[in-house]
Amino acid sequence: MAAALRKILTFGSMLLPYGVHELKRRLKNRHKLTADDVRSLEENRQLAGLHAGQRCFILGNGPSVKGLDLSRLQGETVITVSNGYLHSDFDKIQSRYHCVPQITYGLMTPEDVVRWFEEMHSHLGKGELFLSSTEAELVRKHNLFSGRTVRYLVLGESFDERPSVEIADISKPVPRVDSVPVMALMIAMYLGFKEIILLGVDHDRFLSTPYQYAFELKVQKGKDLTVNADGTPARNLHDDFQQAARLWRQYRAIANIAKANGIRIFNSTPGGALDEFERRPFQAWFEE
Repeated sequence: MAAALRKILTFGSMLLPYGVHELKRRLKNRHKLTADDVRSLEENRQLAGLHAGQRCFILGNGPSVKGLDLSRLQGETVITVSNGYLHSDFDKIQSRYHCVPQITYGLMTPEDVVRWFEEMHSHLGKGELFLSSTEAELVRKHNLFSGRTVRYLVLGESFDERPSVEIADISKPVPRVDSVPVMALMIAMYLGFKEIILLGVDHDRFLSTPYQYAFELKVQKGKDLTVNADGTPARNLHDDFQQAARLWRQYRAIANIAKANGIRIFNSTPGGALDEFERRPFQAWFEE
C-alpha cells in the first residue's frame, strides 16, 4: 500500500502544473486510447526515418534569439514551437514543422485556444503541425487548421517511468513534457535527424527574472498561470526548482537516447542554463 501511495504521489508531483482535475483525468485514463488516438498514432508511422541522416534546427522562443541572425536558417529544416511564428524573420525561415504541447487550461480558456490556433494557422505557411491529442477534439469541433497537415502525439507516461534508450516511437504514447523543446526533440529523433541544433532554448528563468520571450505575445499575452502581469514568476523558488528538476531529467533522458543511437544534439543557444548538450556557436554552422 505504501509503495502504491508513493507512486501516486510521485505521479501527482509531476503533474502539478496541470492542476488537480487534470491529474484525476489522467489517473483514470492513463492506459486508455480512444479510437481517434489510435488512428492518429498510426498515421505517424509514415514519418519514421523520413529525414534520415539530415540535420535540423529546433528554434525556441527565449530572448537569446534576439541576438541571432535567423535569416541564416533560410533553406534549413527548422522546427518551431508554440508562439515561434512570431519571430521577426519567420517569413524567411518558413519552418517545416511546428510543435505545441499539452495546453494548461485556466487563464487560457478553450475559446482562447481557438483564437490562438487561428492566429497560428494564419502565420505558419505550409508547415506541418504537431499537437497533443488532448486538443484533437477542439480542433475537430471548430474545424481548425483547414488544409494543413496536423499530427497528434499521445503524451502519457513520464520519462522517469521510461528507462529505455530506444528512440521514442511517436506512433505510440510517448512521455509527457515540461517544455515544448523536449517534444520537438522526440519528434526530430523519430524523423531520423542525426544532427539536431537547439536555438533559443534558454531555460534560465530560475536564474533571472522577469520571464521574457524573443517577441511580443499576441493572443497568449497574459495567459500564463506561472507568470505575474509584470513578468515575474508567480511561483516560489521551491516550486520553480521542482519543475526545473523534472525538466532537466527529461533532457538527460533525451541526451542518453541520442548517445545510444548515434544522434548528436548541440546547444547553439547564446547563453542560457541548459547544460545537457554540447555547445557550439550558432555562426559555426554556416562557415565554409
